[in-house]
Amino acid sequence: MALVFMKDRPTITAAEWQARVDLAAAHRLAVMHGFSEGIFNHLTLAVPGKSDRYYQIPFGLHWSEVTASCFMEVGWDGTVLAGEGEVERSAYCIHAPIHRLVPQHACVLHTHMPYASALARLEQQELLPIGQTEIGFLDKIAYDDTYTGPALDPEEGERLAGIIGPDKKILFMANHGVCVCGGSVAEAYDLLYYLERAAQVQIYAMWTGRKLREVKPSVVEHTIAQYQASWPDYGNRPSYQHHFDALKRILDRKEPDYTD
Repeated sequence: MALVFMKDRPTITAAEWQARVDLAAAHRLAVMHGFSEGIFNHLTLAVPGKSDRYYQIPFGLHWSEVTASCFMEVGWDGTVLAGEGEVERSAYCIHAPIHRLVPQHACVLHTHMPYASALARLEQQELLPIGQTEIGFLDKIAYDDTYTGPALDPEEGERLAGIIGPDKKILFMANHGVCVCGGSVAEAYDLLYYLERAAQVQIYAMWTGRKLREVKPSVVEHTIAQYQASWPDYGNRPSYQHHFDALKRILDRKEPDYTD
């Protein structure tokens, strides 16, 4: 498939190109970390400086093939406004409404990554306060307990947008998977990465069959307050940006073509 956009094309701003590079990195990293599922699931990002469109890969690409220049710009009505390719229906029906109705969520990552999706298949799908990492997520999670079938109508995305709202960043989707949102690719991917780690640890702990040691509510409250108020920024940059930059350096060594 021909790549539509090139680095030196004057219609691409520096912010747009960096957004494309970061979103391509997220796709490649998701394969590296075992978060991908063939050619399905969807990672999208609002186009910087524009309020009517978002980036989406053409349907049929494996995430290991994604490069910065391959993204389409898709409008709220599903029209391809730039680039070329097929718009995967469920990606549009989930992501476009969230981007449109909750613009704070510039980046929306929907995956069926195994451990978080395993929790979403339990009668009680909640992430439990059994450790420090898990507690860091508790104020960020919304739960959708109603599976309605494949998301093939934008009304489903509107329903999901209403559940996650502007104040949550993670949506557990019963019998399905998760949506993780952020103001940037770096923020959203950092949350996605550590959410899967937390879900993995909880599943492992549950596998032992022994009683889980839940943290006392007063300590949970104190820990959440610490995360919210006093988590340090290093070099005036949030920790998620340091993490994502480190992950991109791995790609720079192993798969540098993601920036093409």
